[in-house]
Amino acid sequence: MQDDIILKISYRIKEIRKEKRITIQELADRAGVSKGLISQIENNRTIPSLPVLMNIVQSLDLDLTSFFKDLTGDNQQEKVFVIRSSEYSPLQKEVAKGFNYQRILARNIQSGPVDFVLLELKKGARRNKMVVTDAFEYKYLIKGKIDYLIEDKNYILEEGDSIFFDGRLGHNLSNIGDSNALMLVVYYFISNG
Repeated sequence: MQDDIILKISYRIKEIRKEKRITIQELADRAGVSKGLISQIENNRTIPSLPVLMNIVQSLDLDLTSFFKDLTGDNQQEKVFVIRSSEYSPLQKEVAKGFNYQRILARNIQSGPVDFVLLELKKGARRNKMVVTDAFEYKYLIKGKIDYLIEDKNYILEEGDSIFFDGRLGHNLSNIGDSNALMLVVYYFISNG
């Protein structure tokens, strides 16, 4: 199954940057953006605007034709997807101990990119800081018990509970149960246009 074109772009940026042995900070400096923005783009946490994308591509010493070569979208969208558990792929979304993501499916839905992932939170796992994403987020807790902090309000979720929110709000979560937790996460990315 092909990943969505937006996700391919972020992977391509990361791949080329690493091939050229350019650090995230060096690329950010060359493109005139923050190191955090480059990291968010490479890890599918935000979608770059066209001018930012063009600056990044030029900063990688490529022309747009070279960059987009082999990044064609699939015009024939399938209507039904069966994804076997063996096809899930590991995904590095953040550096936080005990947070293991697996991508289930990534497709464009109604002209907006959607990313489906499984998040396993090891017993006692928690973030050190609040995060934001340029996406609406839907979370379904398959097993375990978690504390979700959004802005200044806590939400305790137990197996079978779900939550939907605007990821641009500062949020954090921690596993407060006595075993590992497993959560289905759906990100519907917000376009800036």
